[in-house]
Amino acid sequence: MRVLVTGGAGFIGSNFVRMYLERHPDGEIVNLDKLTYAGNLENLRDVEDDPRYTFIKGDICDAEVVARAMDGADAVINFAAETHVDRSIGDPDGFLKTDIFGVHVLLEAARERNVERFIQISTDEVYGEARNEAFTENAPLNPRNPYSASKAGGEYLARSYFITYGFPVIVTRGANNIGPNQYPEKVVPLFTTNALEDQPLPLYGSGDQERDYMHVLDHCTGLDLVMERGEPGEIYNIGADNHMKNIDMAKLILEELGKPEDLIVHVEDRAGHDFRYAMDSSKLRALGWEPSFDAKAAILDAVRWYVNNPDWWRPIKSGEFREFYEKQYGKRLADAGRAG
Repeated sequence: MRVLVTGGAGFIGSNFVRMYLERHPDGEIVNLDKLTYAGNLENLRDVEDDPRYTFIKGDICDAEVVARAMDGADAVINFAAETHVDRSIGDPDGFLKTDIFGVHVLLEAARERNVERFIQISTDEVYGEARNEAFTENAPLNPRNPYSASKAGGEYLARSYFITYGFPVIVTRGANNIGPNQYPEKVVPLFTTNALEDQPLPLYGSGDQERDYMHVLDHCTGLDLVMERGEPGEIYNIGADNHMKNIDMAKLILEELGKPEDLIVHVEDRAGHDFRYAMDSSKLRALGWEPSFDAKAAILDAVRWYVNNPDWWRPIKSGEFREFYEKQYGKRLADAGRAG
């Protein structure tokens, strides 16, 4: 199978590319990536010379480059997206363009070429807050920030192509991914790298919010299974049921690194911060998927990767990242009395 992976230089996309090439000796990957701040070709340095792998730089909103990248593809898996909630709150424009219009461009090109499978990657955040329930795929959507709203719009558009045109679209909704090569704006790599530098860990609010911390490789194996056995027109939750409070996640990181808990600084909470996400993934499990990591193992594996790969993350935590960090956390940390 020849697969077009969009956003393949990013965190989840690069892990999927590597896993797919390992699992499918006869498979081919075309990676279309715009190389925004979160896209990094270093993530795929170990496969760049593989004859089964091709990289094309381009934007999924550019119909011409999408058409070129998609020629000969049997399947498309769309990781390309603006993904960070904090950034979406401050500047939603790019999220709407990439996460909705970009999906439209991909769908049109794929439909014209009779692509056999189109996997639209979505997120558990489209459900909104989960208190005591675990959302099934039939639950109503209730996105509560511009990021999750844009992802909901993208998946609605994708599913409309199945309903209207009979085009073989499948939507997946993934839990919070952690693991190697995750850009350090996200909480686990942010807290890990800050702790390694003896910098404060800016924890939103009380830290009692719960997340399903799923290892990225578990997500990737779920996607591979969906691409192979999933039914067109269906939605599949991919969650490991690895729920942990953010405060406990932060303490686990500090314990692993031998750092004091007073590095945790409670800062002003994010606007509209969802308290808990939870999904029922029994539909995917019925196809034969099981996660390999529990929450603790997933977090510790991620932490150890950052410990062992400072040459990857230290250059990132300057320039654009530093500007974002100061904008996002500078005043919050100053108000909390810990500017770092």
